[in-house]
Amino acid sequence: MAVPFRRTSKTKKRMRRTHLKKELPGVISCPKCGAPIKAHRACTECGYYKGKEVIETKKED
Repeated sequence: MAVPFRRTSKTKKRMRRTHLKKELPGVISCPKCGAPIKAHRACTECGYYKGKEVIETKKED
């Protein structure tokens, strides 16, 4: 069985693993109500997507 001739340095090991980091999802604010929402999804607070109401939500008076 093959054995590495030299030990892999910390720098080389870390350079190889740089793409394995976790990333935050794209979060934007709703243009109508300002609530934080994921990109390309309807707002759960007001029910709007691209300026049109797509989900009916209860209106609290």
